[in-house]
Amino acid sequence: MTDTKPALPERPFFSSGPCAKPPGYSPNKLATQSLGRSHRAKIGKARLQYCIDLMRELLGLPDTHRIGIVPGSDTGAFEMAMWTMLGARPVTTLAWESFGEGWVTDAVKQLQLDPTVIRADYGELADLSQVDWASDVLFTWNGTTSGVRVPNADWIAADRQGLSFADATSAVFAYDIDWAKIDVATFSWQKVLGGEGGHGVLILGPRAVERLESYTPAWPLPKVFRLVSKGKLSEGVFKGETINTPSMLAVEDAIFALEWAKRIGGATALQARCDANAAALDKIVGERDWLFHLAKDPKSRSKTSVCLYLRLFDQDMIKRMTSLLEAEGAAFDIAGYRDAPAGLRIWCGATVETADIVALGPWLDWAYAIVKAKIQAENS
Repeated sequence: MTDTKPALPERPFFSSGPCAKPPGYSPNKLATQSLGRSHRAKIGKARLQYCIDLMRELLGLPDTHRIGIVPGSDTGAFEMAMWTMLGARPVTTLAWESFGEGWVTDAVKQLQLDPTVIRADYGELADLSQVDWASDVLFTWNGTTSGVRVPNADWIAADRQGLSFADATSAVFAYDIDWAKIDVATFSWQKVLGGEGGHGVLILGPRAVERLESYTPAWPLPKVFRLVSKGKLSEGVFKGETINTPSMLAVEDAIFALEWAKRIGGATALQARCDANAAALDKIVGERDWLFHLAKDPKSRSKTSVCLYLRLFDQDMIKRMTSLLEAEGAAFDIAGYRDAPAGLRIWCGATVETADIVALGPWLDWAYAIVKAKIQAENS
């Protein structure tokens, strides 16, 4: 097996962020009319608004929800929401992977809110039945570093008193999201759309807007977090008038991805591509007795950031395996997240081709056999 190498995936880009570009992508295909122009010029504002309009159309977002392009990728967008809206009510934070733990740290150490923390180990989903919706609730829809997601929005109370804050960066465009249950959602273009990093998207429902206009946090807010002026929402932020200077190149890149998504059938097509990729990888796992899903329950298993572990493989062995695959041009950036258990993380989002997932399987066999044999030789 180790002497004969399989056929390479056509596009070996399986990183969980930034993710594979959309099929057929080339920088030469980007529109250039906004490049070298001010984002405040008529053309700049028009392209930013167009990007927002495309996101609304593809997500099926109701008119009740606003969309803003903000700095700092998904992290910046989520922290903007936390810093501007938390503190009015008790807070509950859910954590089953590293990014959820990051929001716990922000709430406890930075904002000093003494939240209720509901945790689960990597591979498990927190007990959603414990959530008290009298509080504001922070959660990751899809845990990028653990491969565990919430199965749907049924657990979110329709008559909630608190706000629901969804870090949805590996979920938006990959799953159906019940927007009536979401007061705040954040994501970045670099995930399911395969866009560039550095910019976040903030979605606010009407209850979030009401909070912003009726509550002033006890702590000072940096300029890039300020969403309210004279007690009213700064509506311009949600009409393409960004708080700080955006990269118009990144905006044009996102527009390319959104137009591609619309052309192939919109959100339904994107979700179908994610489903097909996840199913192909699941078949690979099922056919091997040394490869396993980290997420134990298929109902809460990610269809985008699929996390796997290998029998008896530690971090050093994973590093050897992924280095071999990268050197061969067979798979880039598939080692698990640094804080996660030793294993692989393979992106199955919509910009990945299913044929490339299928082609990856024999390469996993190839690299696994080489590393296993080397370890056995070293220990003999």
